[in-house]
Parts: sequence; C-alpha cells; structure tokens
Amino acid sequence: MSRVGKRPILVPPGVQVAIEGKQVTVKGPKGTLARTFRPEISIELKDSQVIVSRPSDDKLHRSLHGLTRTLVANMVEGVSKGFRKTLEINGVGYRAQKAGEKITLQVGYSQPKEMVPPPGISLEVEGTNRIHVVGIDKELVGETAARLRRVRPPDPYKGKGIKYADEKLRLKEGKAGKVGAKR
Repeated sequence: MSRVGKRPILVPPGVQVAIEGKQVTVKGPKGTLARTFRPEISIELKDSQVIVSRPSDDKLHRSLHGLTRTLVANMVEGVSKGFRKTLEINGVGYRAQKAGEKITLQVGYSQPKEMVPPPGISLEVEGTNRIHVVGIDKELVGETAARLRRVRPPDPYKGKGIKYADEKLRLKEGKAGKVGAKR
C-alpha cells in the first residue's frame, strides 16, 4: 500500500471539507478550493480526518492513491495557511515595481515586462529585488512563480536574472582555456 496515500489528512479547526461524489470542496479562513477527482479513488471524511483509499493494487490505482491524497492535503493546507514562493532578481539595473495588481519587471530588455497575476494570486514586492507569490492554490502559486522566472532565467556565467530564493546556481567558468596557452 502507498505510504503517502494511507496517511489520513487531519482537518484543522476552522476548515470545512465537503465531499459530494467525486467533488471535494474545502473552505477555510483564507478562501475556498474545489476539485474533481477520478472516480476510482474513494475519499471519505471521518472524525475530522480525510481518508483516501483505492479499490485494488492495480498500477493506475496505486499511482492515483498517493496523488489524490497529496492534492487533498494541499487543498486543506492552502485554505488554512496558504502558500508562498519567493523570487530574487540579480543584476545591475534589474528591478521590480508593483503598480496596482500587476508587476513591472526591468530585467535588461529594451522595454519593461509587465506581469498580471491570475485570480487568487497576489504578488508582493520587497525592496526592488524580491518578489513574493502568495495564494491558496499550490499549483497556481508554483505556475505563476515559474512564469515570472521564465521572463529572465539566471545566466549560467554571471548569475544575472530571476531565480528562486532557495535555488543554488552553479556558475560556469567561461573561456579559461586561452589564459596561459602556448603559442
């Protein structure tokens, strides 16, 4: 049996879980999330715990078991605590500015790039070189952060660009072969 899938999900106080067929709706202090799951996997609410089970040890059922449990756990955590990803901007003259809901990035292009967050996501700028992507849907927070990073990925030689705050860059050496070469 799946180690991830068989663990029950504890529902914290202030969070309500409603299961109607294969539709799971989670309401909490930060908002509401709803998602439809595959009909093969059964989801039950017992004593403020959500239990996910599968009908057989078929390969498809095994893979869906852990996935479904993780998705429901992320929904519960999202409406109670929320999710946050932090991005850093490195480079001379590179900066971010917030104007209303959208963010304007000046990252070495001739024109500034504007990013409008999808509904349910808020972008916060700390200083001029840190961006926080905040929301209750983990998948949407990650996708928005990836879209921001894609505007100017880190340069492998100098490290300039937009990177995740916890990302470690391995910089390349460059053309060191010319130094000290025999003529």
